[in-house]
Amino acid sequence: MPEERWTDPDRTELDDELAPGLRPRRLDEFIGQQSIKQNLRVFITAARQRAEVLDHVLLHGPPGLGKTTLAQIIATELGLEVRLTSGPAFQNSAELVALLSEQTDRRAIFIDEIHRLNRVIEEHLYPAMEDWRVELVIDKGPNARHFNLQLDPFTLIGATTRAGLITPALRSRFGIVCHLDFYPPEELAEIVIRSAAILGIDVTEDGASEIARRSRGTPRTANRLLRRVRDYAQVAGSKLIDRDAADGGLQLLGVDVVGLEPLDRRYLTLVIEHFAGGPVGIQNLSVSLGEEIDTLEDVVEPFLIQSGLLMRTPRGREATARAYRHLGLAEPHGTRTAAGAGDPARGAQGELL
Repeated sequence: MPEERWTDPDRTELDDELAPGLRPRRLDEFIGQQSIKQNLRVFITAARQRAEVLDHVLLHGPPGLGKTTLAQIIATELGLEVRLTSGPAFQNSAELVALLSEQTDRRAIFIDEIHRLNRVIEEHLYPAMEDWRVELVIDKGPNARHFNLQLDPFTLIGATTRAGLITPALRSRFGIVCHLDFYPPEELAEIVIRSAAILGIDVTEDGASEIARRSRGTPRTANRLLRRVRDYAQVAGSKLIDRDAADGGLQLLGVDVVGLEPLDRRYLTLVIEHFAGGPVGIQNLSVSLGEEIDTLEDVVEPFLIQSGLLMRTPRGREATARAYRHLGLAEPHGTRTAAGAGDPARGAQGELL
């Protein structure tokens, strides 16, 4: 049976298939990220009171935490029309200029994966973000003519999973920068219960907590696992998702007690058994696993590091003592424990390993 991965790196938040009504539309409906919500509420209220456009917003954090949802909420709270696109969608500067110069009274522009904008194309964003103008170049060579096109004011909302790849020039033009963190199990359980009510799924509190605890701190994963556990319970003849039903469905999916999936366990096992626990370079891991480096860095490693199972060091990746215990492998003398990971006998969600 082919291995299934529930955190698919090829899916972006733009194409995340949510049931109608599942995506929150207002800040009050958005669960979690309390500090970000409080700040955004102040910034949005102030902008509306001054009848000004909101400063450009940069949202960054791991995949699946709600960056696209938050962008749409910002536009809704401001009463703006929002245009959704992504960095890789632009093949040339003319496409970006066409988007920026669209005539509309009030709008926001959302660019997902903004770090993947071509650098030449990115140059056209600078004057647009600062002075509401963009330069048009007609013809080439000695016949080239340059025109400055004045734009209607707009709010640009950029999202990225790799803030370090955004150029300093672009980052400095965002007046509001928000980092989205992984969700604690309690907030994920709230999300599961809310989604279950919208989807018409009967779930108990302990069933929701079991799904939340194994959702990698990510709402998108929690919603996806909820739908798959629903399928399991339905086929098993159960109309209610309690802890036992959730555990049975998640085991069938290969999701263990702390949320590790088959690829995560293969990654850790490879580091420990083939490379003596590390340090090992990401290129070696990519070749050995048959996965792209971006997949490992953006999808697999963030949760392993946050869970205290892996460390990134100047020499490469190293498995921690917790990783050995979680996989049931003999721990060699001198194995390091990730700094700040808490009690090494417990997983990221407090589960004994």
